[in-house]
Amino acid sequence: MTVLKFFIDTADIDDIRRVAAMGVLSGVTTNHRMFAKRPKSAVEVLQDIAGVVDGPIVVEVVSLDAVGMVEEALSLAAIHKNIVIKVPMTIEGMKAVHRLAAQGVRTAVTLIFSANQALLAARAGAAFVSPFIGRLDDISVDGVELIAEIGRIFGIHGIATEVIAASIRHPIHVSQAAKAGAHIATLPYLVFEQMVKHPLTDRGIERYLADWDTLQKG
Repeated sequence: MTVLKFFIDTADIDDIRRVAAMGVLSGVTTNHRMFAKRPKSAVEVLQDIAGVVDGPIVVEVVSLDAVGMVEEALSLAAIHKNIVIKVPMTIEGMKAVHRLAAQGVRTAVTLIFSANQALLAARAGAAFVSPFIGRLDDISVDGVELIAEIGRIFGIHGIATEVIAASIRHPIHVSQAAKAGAHIATLPYLVFEQMVKHPLTDRGIERYLADWDTLQKG
């Protein structure tokens, strides 16, 4: 049975703490653009994140060749046991995934836009694959249907690789990804906030408070 888990897509430690405090956070996805916004070094940021979240921390490599990817990955993996290496969906990336899997290093293959890409990544040894829902929607392709298609293929063939629904733009993407069978949804903090809110909830709280105020006044 698939149980959707939530990751936060950020390197902002304050946002990570906010979501972790809600008790719903299972992991973190990052990229180098996010690290560039932080005043600390990447190593310090990763150590801070590991102190808040006891789950996968996905960090990308920047090399384009397999040898460079593996070297970067081994250096990153040494920072903390929960580090997962984000690798691009390329031939060199698949070589790196295969070599890292043989050394016990978990990888997440990113920039997945087809079921064939996901299948190759899984067979190469990836622990996670990340289909990008929002970017597919941008070109009028159903990103959520891709999640479902990957899930069906993985189920038929008994593939244990987990599917991370990425490039999530709004709360509807989250519920759609959950219905499509994604194992994980990785979201920016804003989407977590949007998921909590509903105008009827706000109106109900206002009514409760008004009723309480009336009772207090006798």
